[in-house]
Amino acid sequence: MHFLKRLLFFPVLKNTVLIGLWIFPLNGSGQLGTQKKQFTRQDTLRGTLTAERLWWNVQHYDILVEPDYYKKEIKGRSLISFTVQPEGMNKKMQIDLQQPMKIDSIIFQGKKTESFFRDGNVYYIDFGNFSFLKNPKATPGKKPGPNVYEISIYFSGKPREAPYPPWEGGWIWTKDNLQRPWMTVACQGLGASVWYPCKDHQSDEPDKGATLHILVSDTLTAVGNGRLISKQKKENGKTLWSWQVKNPINIYNLVPYIGKYVHFSDTLIGENQQKLSLDYWVMDYHFEKAKTHFTAQVKPMLRAFEYWFGPYPFYEDGFKLVESPHLGMEHQSAIAYGNKYQNGYRGTDLSGSGWGLHWDYIIVHEAGHEWFANNISSNDIADMWVHEGFTMYSEALFIEYHWGKKAADEYVQGIRKKIYNDKPLIGPYGVNEEGSSDMYNKGANLLHTIRQVIDNDSLFRQILRGLNKDFYHKTVNSSDVEEYFSRKSGKNLKPVFDQYLRTIQIPTLEYEIQKANKNSGMNTLKFRWTNCIAGFNMPVRIFTSSDKTKWIYPTDKFQTIQIPENEIKDGELRIDPNFYVRIKKRI
Repeated sequence: MHFLKRLLFFPVLKNTVLIGLWIFPLNGSGQLGTQKKQFTRQDTLRGTLTAERLWWNVQHYDILVEPDYYKKEIKGRSLISFTVQPEGMNKKMQIDLQQPMKIDSIIFQGKKTESFFRDGNVYYIDFGNFSFLKNPKATPGKKPGPNVYEISIYFSGKPREAPYPPWEGGWIWTKDNLQRPWMTVACQGLGASVWYPCKDHQSDEPDKGATLHILVSDTLTAVGNGRLISKQKKENGKTLWSWQVKNPINIYNLVPYIGKYVHFSDTLIGENQQKLSLDYWVMDYHFEKAKTHFTAQVKPMLRAFEYWFGPYPFYEDGFKLVESPHLGMEHQSAIAYGNKYQNGYRGTDLSGSGWGLHWDYIIVHEAGHEWFANNISSNDIADMWVHEGFTMYSEALFIEYHWGKKAADEYVQGIRKKIYNDKPLIGPYGVNEEGSSDMYNKGANLLHTIRQVIDNDSLFRQILRGLNKDFYHKTVNSSDVEEYFSRKSGKNLKPVFDQYLRTIQIPTLEYEIQKANKNSGMNTLKFRWTNCIAGFNMPVRIFTSSDKTKWIYPTDKFQTIQIPENEIKDGELRIDPNFYVRIKKRI
């Protein structure tokens, strides 16, 4: 969710003119911000499925962390269970751990190994001496299948401190309103390797979930993802809190929250009469306010999202909001909440339509990520629009569920004011680089435009639900989602996706009207798409003078149709504003 700083605080780009809802660059083609970033070898190691990553598949993370609040240091152990792919076997394993954190020791299959070395933010473990890895066989007494190996990596250091969480992430060391220690982590994009050793690539979520053990002073409470499985008193005034997630999890979502928390709970009877536990961990001085606010907000949100997207994806792990010192993050089954118990985004409506003040932005947006980001995760953050575009659009669908379609349309049209068209929504692959922050507002408007093209709201809802069913707990590429929409809608949507995801050009409908002869009663309408990719052929809905709608089918070549002269009001063509396009009349 780390885009919102830009939405509120970045100025409108220079050399732009605002016309209606649209931002028009004055430099013709509009190719702003296309200067290529220079990537390093470390970027490639971070963002690519290297040979040292491909041969092993994470099954489970078991993380133990002990923070030292006053020194701003942590130490712990990352126990990684994994299977291997014999055909791709490599003697070296890549483990990610960002500087200045360091690996202290490694134990593999019960034996300590000294065969590891550092290369920047990457460690390599050399398995050359472990010959039994070369031909893994089924464990005796078990069904045939790959062995599960375990490696324990002990780590320590002073993790990067978050400069401006959640947008610029890291470990967060702060104090609550009563000046008591408050700690957590926000590391989307930056990656979980900022604080513990892991395979830091979104394509490999632990198939069997994760366990997080947090050792803290017994005056504090430690909250993690999933369910609390144990709480043990230890020596020296410490308590070990252990939390478990049973489902696959995107590892930037696995985080501790440590502070003076109190707890209350509720239950939702969800789709198919399933019982979903709702848990809330908040600062003790916010207990009453939180109880009122969350009780009013969470169930209506979940009901709307289950209607549009299908059942909540993590019933086993429950739904949880945890108060955080930063604005919010989509930490799976333990959402970070820091919107100060108010409606809107920090009390404002990002759309300017008024509809954004009817609900708490962080509850709705971050919970929407449980379906898009957590249930369906992109393999590469270059495709992060799949997380953010769908989740931004989930806000409009939430509005539609409770206040109707017109309200949702107004909200989506309103957020266009903060589209910058600085660079494509899809970033470069293999270097851990996301695309434009327009992935939020423009991504939502792309989906709204595609909904108009499909022109069947029931089918559109089936596609959204189908995505969450057919890609349940899976990682995907943008192309998977794009092809799914085309296949299920029965329409070739590839040109539309290519236009909005891979260019910064907003299609412009160029048209002219040739007046009718006195007796014919028919005008000639000439039109085409410009500022578009070759072969762009998206149909568009126009309004007639009586405010009825009519479809036209432009391509990137001029076409002409005959249209009754009384259907075009005042000689101006009007496009349905639910399409994110521009229009230009030829003089």
